Amino acid sequence: MVILTLNCGSSSAKYQVYDWDEKDVLCVGVVERIGLEYSTIEQKSIGKEEYEERFVSPTHKEAIELILKMLVDEKYGCIKSLSEIGAVGHRVLHGGELFKKSTLVTDDVVEKLKTLIPLGPLHMPANIMGIEVARKLMPDVPQAIVMDTAFHQTMPEEAFMYAVPYEWYTKYNVRRYGFHGTSHLYCAKRAALLLGKKNEDTNVIILHIGNGASACAVKNGVCVETSMGLTPLEGLVMGSRSGDIDPAVVPYICTNTGMTAQDMDTQLNKKSGLVGICGMSDRRDVHEAANNGDKRAQLGVNMEVHRIKKYIGAYAALLGRVDAIVFTAGVGEMGEHIRKGACTGLENLGIMLDEEKNDLSHCRNAETCISKDESPVKIFVIPTDEELVMTEDAYALMNGTYDIHTNFHYSFEDPSYVNKARARGLKEQLKKKPELERIIALPPQKTSCSVKGC
Repeated sequence: MVILTLNCGSSSAKYQVYDWDEKDVLCVGVVERIGLEYSTIEQKSIGKEEYEERFVSPTHKEAIELILKMLVDEKYGCIKSLSEIGAVGHRVLHGGELFKKSTLVTDDVVEKLKTLIPLGPLHMPANIMGIEVARKLMPDVPQAIVMDTAFHQTMPEEAFMYAVPYEWYTKYNVRRYGFHGTSHLYCAKRAALLLGKKNEDTNVIILHIGNGASACAVKNGVCVETSMGLTPLEGLVMGSRSGDIDPAVVPYICTNTGMTAQDMDTQLNKKSGLVGICGMSDRRDVHEAANNGDKRAQLGVNMEVHRIKKYIGAYAALLGRVDAIVFTAGVGEMGEHIRKGACTGLENLGIMLDEEKNDLSHCRNAETCISKDESPVKIFVIPTDEELVMTEDAYALMNGTYDIHTNFHYSFEDPSYVNKARARGLKEQLKKKPELERIIALPPQKTSCSVKGC
């Protein structure tokens, strides 16, 4: 049996097929540019050549139809029949206060999700369309939703409430929800394993840094604070999002420019962050420009690491004891200059970066430790795996064994867990870069020292 996971964004649909019996990824793919003049699909199945094509996809319906067709394609596919799909897991941006954990999809669930569209107008319609299309095309297959906000539902009131009129919360659901929860869940549990601690005894600060970025404070295994708020706009400096600003900036700029509320929303979400500062959002481009003397790019880098460092300090104060700092997502996993900038100067908090290890850690196939041997606080780089969380939630829901994460055991919490796809990739990478092996982090049960490389 295989599990299909779908992540339908505003103009894209990412997907993965996982062989539950073999515990291995069979296929990954993405459709992009949905709704534009042409769309593209890229798919890679184990043992098959990569498939790339342009096609017309006005909506997610056409995209998912092509995805299902390509999964069973004789030349490029990974399964013989759609009947092999035992469950589908859907990533959903916003659960509001209605969905605090993953759940099976019913007609009632879909209708409730539609009431949450105002909380995520850019992503929720695409999420819902993906669910409806998949249910129509596979009516007999159990389908599950996995909310980006669910992991953060353990925050106390003093953390999730805003100091605004209380009726904004009671009437309009205005509060901090947080996002990237599936990634933070995965990284929190992997960090506990690498530290040789129980989840309920582990305190970590997780930095999910991609085009979107968020920080999360995990105390005794649960989220107690996170940087994103009602929407994914608040918090860290991001690729095109502003992160934290003085709210008074909004009426001030609207008054002086004639911008509408919608205009301002577009500016803050799509034309701010690094794009607003230096005209680029890809950190590789920003880093290269900064190294070549571009003052605005240098400013952008400095602003990003300054904001991350502020959040690390604030969350360290909240946690009291920090066991580890975790970097994850595209930039967190591959942007050594961002990790260095964020950690430099935090030695008084027990956070001691080893620059040589940090420079070595440029790998998405292994978890690495980049702190100095004597550092009281470990610094890990953990490649996230949101798809695996979605897969396991969908399977457990289908079998009636699912529960909230504090009562549920994931396969990746076991010291013996191996991501087979990444293991294959690491084997090839070590042939070219054998020195990487010395910073690979392993659970205590798998090595003679607590964390290999630390």
